[in-house]
Amino acid sequence: MTDQPAPRYQRVLLKLSGEALTGDQAFGIDPSIIFRLADDVLTLRAMGVEVAIVVGGGNIFRGEGLAKAGMDRVTGDQMGMLATVMNGLAMQDVLEQRGLLVRVMSALSIPSVCESFIRRRAIRHLEKGRIVILVGGTGNPFFTTDSGASLRAIEIQADIMIKATKVDGIYDSDPVKNPNAVRYDQLTYNAALDQRLGVMDATAIVLCRDQGMPMMVIDIHAPNNLVRAVMGEPVGTLVTA
Repeated sequence: MTDQPAPRYQRVLLKLSGEALTGDQAFGIDPSIIFRLADDVLTLRAMGVEVAIVVGGGNIFRGEGLAKAGMDRVTGDQMGMLATVMNGLAMQDVLEQRGLLVRVMSALSIPSVCESFIRRRAIRHLEKGRIVILVGGTGNPFFTTDSGASLRAIEIQADIMIKATKVDGIYDSDPVKNPNAVRYDQLTYNAALDQRLGVMDATAIVLCRDQGMPMMVIDIHAPNNLVRAVMGEPVGTLVTA
């Protein structure tokens, strides 16, 4: 018998945008997507990989959008942070149905619903084999969940941040609008900033660049893509410092 190859990354942070969770729906959560993601996470845990997940809330509420319509930006962003908590609780339920141990940790203090984020406690949960779902963004307005994901990946000392989106990597232009868009296999953070590729906001990119946190952008809809990415297969675009 041949030994199964070891995962390239032992501790990963998965960034899920709220929009990616909608699937073909206009809003909300597509059950087929979170069920498939839960199966991938179950596979990773069986391989001994430590998994943290950061979820966005754009499928439920986007504070920036309503701010442009006249709502106070701080209030809107706080509502958006609460939307990420709702998504995190949904992910927790699906993962627990598969027998996984899960902890939801929030940057906003909601003690009757979930734990508050404490860095050392989050790392300890991971070391004990628990899935850690990180919600509430950074806990501050004006910061995106991409920035929150970059911050948390650095804080928990993840080996890589994997951003699951609706496309299979980073392109030099919008592949939906431009059929001739060129996909990058590898990219540097400086190139992403210089070319304004829009993979993440500038704050998130600079955080990852300055702290040497690699990131991979993959297609959330492709089966087993998350597992393949953790194994080191070239299924998306790898961005490094």
